[in-house]
Amino acid sequence: MERPSRPMRLQDQFRAVIRVNHYNIRTEKSYWYWIRYFIRFHGMKHPKDLGASEVSEFLTWLAVHRNVAVATQNQALNALVFLYRYVLEKPLGEIGSIARPKKPRRLPVVLTHEESMKIITHLGSPYRLIASLMYGAGLRVTETARLRVKDLDFDLGTVTVRDGKGAKDRTSLMPATLREPLQDHIETIRTAWRAQEPELVTPVSLPFALDRKFPKANRSLHWQWLFPSQGLTTDQNGRVVRHHLHVSAVQKAIKSAVGQSGVGKPAGCHTFRHTFATELLRRGTDIRTVQDLLGHADLRTTQIYTHVLGDGFAGVRSPLG
Repeated sequence: MERPSRPMRLQDQFRAVIRVNHYNIRTEKSYWYWIRYFIRFHGMKHPKDLGASEVSEFLTWLAVHRNVAVATQNQALNALVFLYRYVLEKPLGEIGSIARPKKPRRLPVVLTHEESMKIITHLGSPYRLIASLMYGAGLRVTETARLRVKDLDFDLGTVTVRDGKGAKDRTSLMPATLREPLQDHIETIRTAWRAQEPELVTPVSLPFALDRKFPKANRSLHWQWLFPSQGLTTDQNGRVVRHHLHVSAVQKAIKSAVGQSGVGKPAGCHTFRHTFATELLRRGTDIRTVQDLLGHADLRTTQIYTHVLGDGFAGVRSPLG
């Protein structure tokens, strides 16, 4: 088969390389966003005609004129490093000194157990169960939305996160109080699944090439989304599939529940994960265990929660008593 005479567009080259390396779709979108931004910043010049000095200029401009956060600047840098190393095959090497935005230490907002439950009680189905998993198992909102029936093990009492942050798998504990609600939820899915003829059941989206390796998996019960979307969508190959509930719908529901609860804190989906960690530490759980449950690669990330607790401030008492 002859190769096409017209060279591939940069976006097509980028998409092919990043998908071969099995990067998360959200990473793919964010990387391409910064690559496009970089190209527009330099007057629509092709990146192959630019280099380390132009990358340094762009990153400095983001910090000085756009006042971006450290994490945002790092994401832009990672996108451009990926582009030059893996797509253009022209590693940047030393890009010189760039202006870095200051990163003041920010403590995460956490809730008390009572505040968490107060918010959760203001949620309807399925958002109450989703928020309960984020708080009770320390899951991120994306990890919770992507759960499938097969990811719950009631015998072991575990919840398995597949392809989490950093493309890593991990297990977390299943709250005992959620065991029955989760079993009832899966039974509802099973009943609806059995009630339909197999050829009429819309297949669910599967990661990578699993739909080719296991042709029947996308119609099986085990691979069904725990929290499916009501609407249909198309996958990367243009096939009509059912995806999981969009995280924006969960975020909107949580925001509404926080307002109704009157808690008075700027809480969101990730606040439940912060609260999960601080509650475990408050109750005497070893910090290494908390690190494993959260899926943190670096213990220093987990240690931020000890600052939230204050560690009793070494027994110091306020002069007011």
